[in-house]
Amino acid sequence: MKFTGTDTYVATGDLTVAVNAAVTLQRPLLVKGEPGTGKTELARQVAGALGLEMIEWHVKSTTRAQQGLYEYDAVSRLRDSQLGDSRINDVANYIRRGKLWQAFTSPERCVLLIDEVDKADIEFPNDLLQELDRMEFHVYETGETVTARHRPIVIITSNNEKELPDAFLRRCFFHYIRFPDPETLKKIVRVHHPDIKDALLTAALTQFFELRETPGLKKKPSTSEVLDWLKLLLAEDLDAEDLRRGGADALPKLHGALLKNEQDVHLFERLAFMARGKR
Repeated sequence: MKFTGTDTYVATGDLTVAVNAAVTLQRPLLVKGEPGTGKTELARQVAGALGLEMIEWHVKSTTRAQQGLYEYDAVSRLRDSQLGDSRINDVANYIRRGKLWQAFTSPERCVLLIDEVDKADIEFPNDLLQELDRMEFHVYETGETVTARHRPIVIITSNNEKELPDAFLRRCFFHYIRFPDPETLKKIVRVHHPDIKDALLTAALTQFFELRETPGLKKKPSTSEVLDWLKLLLAEDLDAEDLRRGGADALPKLHGALLKNEQDVHLFERLAFMARGKR
């Protein structure tokens, strides 16, 4: 089973090497990178390319590791006992299977995505060490041990919002998705907008990279945002000349797709005002 990218996902050589190395080592693949660089989509594309089922666990700030294994619904059991329901005689009726349980008991090998692991508490990754390493866990309420029928391909994403524990990192194969260079970004755009004209694409990406490199920018626009911007440019039937007409001392057309906070908008407004003042 080798991942080489897909028709709808441009995977660089180092990224495909990382995916295949993690599969060979049977280690979780920890993927970091700027938001919007395709980390979550990578897992979906790996599943699609290899013909495997996809199980997604989206982590939130309130997510606990135990939820990925199972949860015991004691409140429902108490309520049923008060109603005289016979289901209370089997505690298994009140065990809710988590995403890891689903992945471990899948009839065939699957891809398990643990998305944005750094959103949770710092202890969250450590609490999953044994389960991801040994591919089994114990259900105390029923006394059973759940063991993976097939070792899933585990892909874990992080936006680098907080440091992950060393013990967790040691068990992963790591890859950082760098922001694509202009040529790679052109290939990505061509996948999503195959009919875009060369002149418009060149002008738009030139303006985009100049914007990203502006000193003092609080949030650099991502790959997903430039794709949205180009979609709007095409919808408005703008061409390369329309983009150039604004000049270097003006906000990009439809800049709301690229600049996502008022500080960055004000920064470009100040830069434009200073550029006009120097004329």
